[in-house]
Amino acid sequence: MTSLLFTGGTVLDGTGSEPATADVYVVDGRIEQVGPSLGVEADEVVDCSGATVLPGLFDCHVHFMFEQPDLMRILQTPFSLPFFQAVHRLRATLETGITWVRDAGGSDLGLAEAVRRGITPGPRMQIAVNMLSQTGGHGDDWHLCGAELGLIAQHPGVPSAVVDGPEEMRKKVRELIRAGADVIKVATSGGVMSPLSNPVHGHFRDDEVAALVTEARAAGLHVMAHAQATDGIKTAVRGGIRSIEHGIYLDDEAIDLMLEHGTWLVPTLSAPRAVLEFAAAGASISDRVLAKAQMVSQIHDDSFRRAVQAGVKVAMGTDAGVGVHGTNLEEVRLMAELGMGAQQAWEATTRSAAELLGVDADHGTLEPGKVGDVVVTDGRYDDLSGLRERVRSVHLAGERVGSSSTSGPQA
Repeated sequence: MTSLLFTGGTVLDGTGSEPATADVYVVDGRIEQVGPSLGVEADEVVDCSGATVLPGLFDCHVHFMFEQPDLMRILQTPFSLPFFQAVHRLRATLETGITWVRDAGGSDLGLAEAVRRGITPGPRMQIAVNMLSQTGGHGDDWHLCGAELGLIAQHPGVPSAVVDGPEEMRKKVRELIRAGADVIKVATSGGVMSPLSNPVHGHFRDDEVAALVTEARAAGLHVMAHAQATDGIKTAVRGGIRSIEHGIYLDDEAIDLMLEHGTWLVPTLSAPRAVLEFAAAGASISDRVLAKAQMVSQIHDDSFRRAVQAGVKVAMGTDAGVGVHGTNLEEVRLMAELGMGAQQAWEATTRSAAELLGVDADHGTLEPGKVGDVVVTDGRYDDLSGLRERVRSVHLAGERVGSSSTSGPQA
């Protein structure tokens, strides 16, 4: 038996309880007790004085196979290099306190298995493999010159996901499941980073989405929708899709539909900001993509505020890869400042995100019986400045990230 005691810190357990000074006692990788001054013996004691103790954090929308992409960089990148770069991105994400992710396209089963088998350190993962898109949609990488070049390289582990019509949709979902998808992703609207699609236009019809959701549910999988356009959001919600990614053009009807269906919002407030910052630094981003990023940035914040005020369920997601991996916690600050407040933003990054991913039985809160994923950050929980630099320690199932044991199989 191995034991670990986190003591003297302010515990924000993710359950909705008010933060309080308490100890967290982890035995054999699972939480045994949480409470004030437990007075138990432990093999290792972690002094958390002056720090906040949190459950392992979630990012429900990342892309490990790219980072701040521009066309010239993609053209000059050898095919296999991103797999090796992903190793560093996985580590940077884990070290910032993110112990669970949902990769929304690009990572294949091999990358996920490398983490699951302990070959390389990284957060626990669900993968979408690729994003279903209609011809000319957000996942169609055709350019006006006739070339096909995009953020997600197709190869035997990542099949093409451009599809039209219910029958093609049914087969393509099955192909993604065969490739190892833990979640199915679809673009029900245009987007910012794609070469030609328009983020205000809805994509796919109801019969296509119905075929998609039916096949995913038959395999026991949830569906996530890249949905920026108002019509695309409504099509996804009506069709039974579990989460709306981005949700930029939310109107009152769309918000009401999300409340009625219990649909989640994964806001990715960091994404348009990252595109604008990258362009300002001189990246080779097309004028069209830059104009789209500028167009959506302001309305995105307003839609998020209104969704929060209405009570839409929110889970944290960054679209990391569009921005820099390891900067994920900036999203917590943005969510808090745009209407959630600090405690609710942390809960969106822990308990709520675990519920969205369907792993809340074992993760997302600091409660007896849960897996001992624990993050310690310097300072108060409601001070959200400079969070990346304030992460003091990260523990996966009671093992500190960076120790020799963290490369072993995950609980």
